[in-house]
Amino acid sequence: MKNTLYIVSGSTVISLIVGITLAWVMAYLNIGGKKWIQLFIFLPFIIPSYITTLAWIQLFSENGPVASILEIFPGDWKLPNLYSMTGIIVILGLSHYPLVYLLSVELFRKIPIELEHAAQICGAKKGKIMYKVVLPLAIPGISSGGILAFLSNLDNFGIPAILGIPANIRVLSTYIYEEVVGFGPASFSRAAVLSILLGGIAFIGLLIQWLLLRKSRVIETVNRVTEPRIQLSSMKKRFIEIIIWSFLLLTSFVPFLSMGMTSLIKAYGLPFHLENLSFKNYEYILFTDSKTISALTNSLKLALLTTVVSLIIGTTIAYIRYKLPNKWTKLVELLITIPYALPGTVFALSMIFTWMQPIPGWNPGIYGSIWILIIAYITRFLVLQVRGSYTALTQIESSIEEAARTSGAKFFVKWRKILMPLLLPGVISGALLVFLTSLTELTVSSLLWSTGAETVGVVIFNFEQAGYTLYSTAFSSLIVLAILLLGIFLIFFEKIWRRKVLKQVDSA
Repeated sequence: MKNTLYIVSGSTVISLIVGITLAWVMAYLNIGGKKWIQLFIFLPFIIPSYITTLAWIQLFSENGPVASILEIFPGDWKLPNLYSMTGIIVILGLSHYPLVYLLSVELFRKIPIELEHAAQICGAKKGKIMYKVVLPLAIPGISSGGILAFLSNLDNFGIPAILGIPANIRVLSTYIYEEVVGFGPASFSRAAVLSILLGGIAFIGLLIQWLLLRKSRVIETVNRVTEPRIQLSSMKKRFIEIIIWSFLLLTSFVPFLSMGMTSLIKAYGLPFHLENLSFKNYEYILFTDSKTISALTNSLKLALLTTVVSLIIGTTIAYIRYKLPNKWTKLVELLITIPYALPGTVFALSMIFTWMQPIPGWNPGIYGSIWILIIAYITRFLVLQVRGSYTALTQIESSIEEAARTSGAKFFVKWRKILMPLLLPGVISGALLVFLTSLTELTVSSLLWSTGAETVGVVIFNFEQAGYTLYSTAFSSLIVLAILLLGIFLIFFEKIWRRKVLKQVDSA
């Protein structure tokens, strides 16, 4: 419990500092390349945290890039120990600062610029304006982002498992995992007690976040200001850009480059020289090891099935919620949100208790098979599609649907000819998020997988735990490449599809 609160609190502070700083810079300053900067900001959040951890480990390994650079300088330099409380805190903080950034940047842009101008006219200096005007308006949203980062750090399993278990540093999520996989006489009972404790902390965090979000609605109706509010001189602008890009490259690019370099080495510990490079690790992953092939097949099947089911059910629920905004549809949305809001280990344990014997004396055979993963994935990630489809629906003018109804278009014709072309980019974005999350999931799978039902996350985690670093980095590099390719596909798809829809509207 003490370790959990210490690690989660420390990492949340880092997420807040980095997220707020970048959000303010992006909203207020006239720096260039903001689209690319934002893309790099979101990279640590898009890529699974356990893969990010492996990347950081390789960056600071004895034969990694940092060690090679330190050898140039005189003196006895010691590499930082990532297998420590500090290592876990820093990597958790750097993995979840995009959440704080996401909630803060729009808030900064919506702060009324008239209030800042009025303060300037009254003689207030920039520092005082920031302290007296900007922060009081931004604190509810910033605090909400901090709570979200806190909950994400609390829920995270991959980082404390990979770095903490070898160093005997336990947090609640890894403690629950160790109890369940230990199969002791009272392991499930202890895991249940720990889950209640972890779930209670998460519930308190969600309650605080809800209260803060209600307060932050004060400035929701204010028009967002997209133009920079502070114009820097050319020299200051370049200086800020260099600092930001240096930080982003060091935290979002260099670790993954280091991981990719490690995956090409013939034997772990060899220097990165041309004669030591080989694709044999990738050959083993893709063509030799049956577990990796099975895991990749299982994860693709799980991700596709989860995406298709979530796409159909989630979009339907979102449409009903949009058309009938009453207490019953709100209740349905709340019930769908709970499995995702719960910490992953808590949710996984509840799935075990539910499907081990749904009715006393009756075992349907779901627990211990791939079916429990299918049910768990759909239950947990359905809300992502609901939110994505609902957001897309809110961006469509109600007059368009009314015009179709007035013209006599039937329900299915209206959906096929009008709504779907407009909704498709937003719906596909939600579906892609469901697909990627399902494809790379680890927390829930670590407790629910069984022989023959291994997933990508489980195999990478097991490789690293067993000391097969070259295989874990090679498999992780392939997953990162797949994520980046899917992201590029989505960007081009949205551009092409929007252009097509606009042409149809113009021709009509």
